[in-house]
Amino acid sequence: MGKLRAHANNIAIHHMVFALPFAYTSAFIAAGGLPPLWDLFWITVAIAGARSSAMALDNLADLKYDRLQPRLSYRAMVRGEITPREAKLLIILCIAVFVMAVLQLKPICIRLLPIAAVPFLIYPYMKRVTFLCHGVLGLAIAMAPAGGWVAISGEISWPMVVFCAGVGLWIGSFDAVYGCQDEAFDKAHGLHSLATRFTAAGALLLTRCLHALSILCFVLVGILLELHALYFFGVGIAALTLVYQHSIVHAGDYRQVTQAYFMRNGIVSVGIFLFTWMSFYIY
Repeated sequence: MGKLRAHANNIAIHHMVFALPFAYTSAFIAAGGLPPLWDLFWITVAIAGARSSAMALDNLADLKYDRLQPRLSYRAMVRGEITPREAKLLIILCIAVFVMAVLQLKPICIRLLPIAAVPFLIYPYMKRVTFLCHGVLGLAIAMAPAGGWVAISGEISWPMVVFCAGVGLWIGSFDAVYGCQDEAFDKAHGLHSLATRFTAAGALLLTRCLHALSILCFVLVGILLELHALYFFGVGIAALTLVYQHSIVHAGDYRQVTQAYFMRNGIVSVGIFLFTWMSFYIY
């Protein structure tokens, strides 16, 4: 049980709250209501496998840096509770589960799988190369709603692209905000982020603009598809959450950037999903 808890810590399984609700939202929108439960099950398994492998790979790739970061001392691999070999085995297992789940969905899903897999496979190394690493993370997470949409509809559409853009901008900008506190560390170790390129103050200003753009993407999807007013209410809750999150973080003052702050971003994904779900049962 101790080893299982260590692996759960390593892949931060509770962080699925960021991707999975958006996958469900896109599946509901694509289906125009409740999608087949069998498809929802395999969408869940696929995202769990993909996300778990990506998180384990990220922690493995960054282990040498995480060991130098005091605020990351709680991580299982940093504490030695999981060895690199065990992490590699988990990555292989999770990728196998991911592929198996995708094979249960529409044939187009397995054909598009290589495209969906590339962002989460390269993201762990992007901070060594470019300050746009947050955008690669956003693209990786955006594959969750893209997968949910395609798994149900069997096709790619412009509303899907706009919705996924909103998700990518949301999570990528949030990642950039969280990374501002590492500005000095990243510069000292030759790593890249929005903060190292534009300073933390510049990064925070840019992320505010990008978060506003993400909300506009969600609104545009509702307009294009003529979704119920409840959907827009969920988007409104997401917007208010982001406004609050930005109001409590300032360059040089990251006291509010706690685990509670991190998880509060889940209100965006959960809120939009819940009100989208309810919208199909209210006329």
